[in-house]
Amino acid sequence: MIDSTAVIADDVVLGEDVRVGAFVVIKPGTVIGAGVEIQDGAVLGKSPSLARSSTAPRAALDGLVIGDGAVICCGAIVFAGASIGAGAIVGDQAYVRERAVIGERTVIGRGSCVDNDVRVGARVKVQTDVYLTAYSVVEDDVFVGPGVCTTNDDTMSRHDREYQLRGAVIRRAARVGGGSVLTPGVEVGEEAFVAAGAVVTKDVPPRTVVMGVPARVVREVPDADLLENWR
Repeated sequence: MIDSTAVIADDVVLGEDVRVGAFVVIKPGTVIGAGVEIQDGAVLGKSPSLARSSTAPRAALDGLVIGDGAVICCGAIVFAGASIGAGAIVGDQAYVRERAVIGERTVIGRGSCVDNDVRVGARVKVQTDVYLTAYSVVEDDVFVGPGVCTTNDDTMSRHDREYQLRGAVIRRAARVGGGSVLTPGVEVGEEAFVAAGAVVTKDVPPRTVVMGVPARVVREVPDADLLENWR
């Protein structure tokens, strides 16, 4: 079912049983799989508008690809060049930039931003108002609590075009508590636990619990909390 107010470019590919809500805009080159739900006011396949000082790549983008059974919620914006996995959910007013990859059955919460060139694995839970900065990597089965902020520029824009931005790396099954801040280039190890409100300035070893400002290791994650016991 496609609402009569939707604006869909001529070359958009729609799979079977796609539902398109009111005032949706789908830009050229977008490919949408079977059983996808696109809710009211979503914009799909938007092109980026880069500042002159931006170091983001400027090459032509492929079309947005949305996998079977995904849901794009009300007011979400998903850029050209992004890829949304099968069964994923992009929440209300969420924002997914160019070349971002969202894995299968991952949830991006309301108002969260997945910046350009971010890779998010499968079955990840990104809660409300999270910012995943450009060039970050989030592996499978990670939990990212509400209001988490990742950063990628140690200089805060006082650099030339040769400077390499460094996003955060969050390894498989790690958990990052609400309101935490991850500074540029830090790695949170597999099955690690970052307590709410922590400021992570150094790599977090696998299967450790860190807390505080700056974050410090306080103990190991117990066997009972490992992901294998909660599938």
